[in-house]
Amino acid sequence: MNLKSRFLLLASALIVASSLASWVVFERIAERIIERWGANIAEIQVRYDSARLLQNIEREVGLAQQMSDSDVIQRWARQPGNATLKAAAIEEMERFRHNFADHNYFLALKDSGAYFYNNAANGFAGKQLRYHLDPNKPADAWFYQLIEQRRDFHLNVNPDEALGVTKLWIDVLLKVDGRIVGVAGTGMDLEPFLQNIVDLEQPGINTLFVDYNGAIQLYRDRRYIDYASFVKPEGQKKTIELLLDRPADRSWIRQTLDRLREGPEQGYRVETGFVTVDGKSHLAGVTYLPSIGWYEITLLDLDVLLPLATFAPMLGVFSVALLLTLLVFNIAIRRQIIDPIISLEAAMERVRLGDLSPRKPSPRSDEMGRLEQHFDVMASSIREHTRQLEETVRERTDALNRLARKDHLTELLNRRGMNELLAEEFQRFRREHRTFGIVWLDIDNFKDINDTLGHAVGDGVLRQIAASLRTCIRPYDHAARWGGDEFLVLLAPCDGDHLQGIGERIRRTVESAVETPAITVSIGGALAVPDDTIENILQRADDALYQAKDNGRNQFYIAEGGQLTRIS
Repeated sequence: MNLKSRFLLLASALIVASSLASWVVFERIAERIIERWGANIAEIQVRYDSARLLQNIEREVGLAQQMSDSDVIQRWARQPGNATLKAAAIEEMERFRHNFADHNYFLALKDSGAYFYNNAANGFAGKQLRYHLDPNKPADAWFYQLIEQRRDFHLNVNPDEALGVTKLWIDVLLKVDGRIVGVAGTGMDLEPFLQNIVDLEQPGINTLFVDYNGAIQLYRDRRYIDYASFVKPEGQKKTIELLLDRPADRSWIRQTLDRLREGPEQGYRVETGFVTVDGKSHLAGVTYLPSIGWYEITLLDLDVLLPLATFAPMLGVFSVALLLTLLVFNIAIRRQIIDPIISLEAAMERVRLGDLSPRKPSPRSDEMGRLEQHFDVMASSIREHTRQLEETVRERTDALNRLARKDHLTELLNRRGMNELLAEEFQRFRREHRTFGIVWLDIDNFKDINDTLGHAVGDGVLRQIAASLRTCIRPYDHAARWGGDEFLVLLAPCDGDHLQGIGERIRRTVESAVETPAITVSIGGALAVPDDTIENILQRADDALYQAKDNGRNQFYIAEGGQLTRIS
């Protein structure tokens, strides 16, 4: 064999050996890139899916809690046999029905078992009492277990056999004076909810939500959903472990759920790991959603999202480089391949840690340069997607905060918003000894207006009262619709003269300004005194209000030193 042949044979052997070695190295590096990229995508997808779910559910939970805290419903719950209070409570629930996303509500009372419900079609108008719950009936066990566990609210995917519907139910405890008297809430139709939140048909991405115990609540394959899991004993639930092939994966997912639940709740923490589902490896991203007590799990098929074959053309680059530059293989491979990959890996590590700042543009135009450009485009997309997601979450959060603190009819503060201001002002009073006052007013004979002229006129009266309050109070005072036809005004700072003047001004303004129909208000007022509490201040104002109503209405009383003084 001549030298040329030997050289060619040796060169061929070196090329083959180097190519094989290079391919092994390249494959491992590519797998690491895919895994790191996949971990970042899993975290982003988990946060995105969680935000889409929460923006739908948290609004409904907030409305359900408002309904259960309604003063009208609370009064009826204290006297469930009072037909007048019952009618007013049903009217209140009907108002809430129009605000719920699926325009339905339910309310069940503990003592009687009475179950009230109306749907989006208003199909049960006048017949909202659908049936009575039975503690000995398995289908009604959810109600009594909810009350027994004393959880403020609960999410439950469950078919209602009596109503013939399957919904994602939002259950909120109805409490009166600290005592649980029932459960109220709403239901969201399961199929549209699954199609809009879970079953988005994204190739390679599978999202599901499980409850506190790992039972599957939302999943694209309806056969795995654990309906009515709340009342099932352990061992009979369809849990996330049913989807996993290996015992090691089942152990990992259970430990991850426990770890996330026991960790800090500031910001949703995402953990990732590889699991086997239907014989294929998937990257699982898991987070705990403490506001609803569920977990969100995203399964990514990296072979679909970013198959290893995508990097196969790079092998040709290696082979050509080895063929043309065998003598400088070490230098060339490091300059052309290893260093850019290390740089790209470092950039991916920064992305994983949350640093989405743009990289310096690559001056290269070869395959590696295009790969860096592809990564830069991907990072830019992630950056823009993250910005949009954060903006959307922020907008939704702001909207929910406004909704939770503002009365939609009068544009005044609602009871929750006023309670927060009262707490702040009371702390300032304790700290700075700056006296504040409370004016509590109630529209006289408001129920007669609703009954004779209709609720539209009644709503107009409420808006006129709100407009009158805005003209009577100072720019730094606050007015709220306290509930139904009651309003509360916080005057701060305030002394006795201001309290008398503003309260009387409100009474006169309403009496003269609201003409259609003619309206008057009864008013009670109180000033904060040393060693006072918010409850005592409100109670004194309430006592003064009821004294005004008992003595003929259209009057203003102030509670002073244990006495009730008529001002007008």
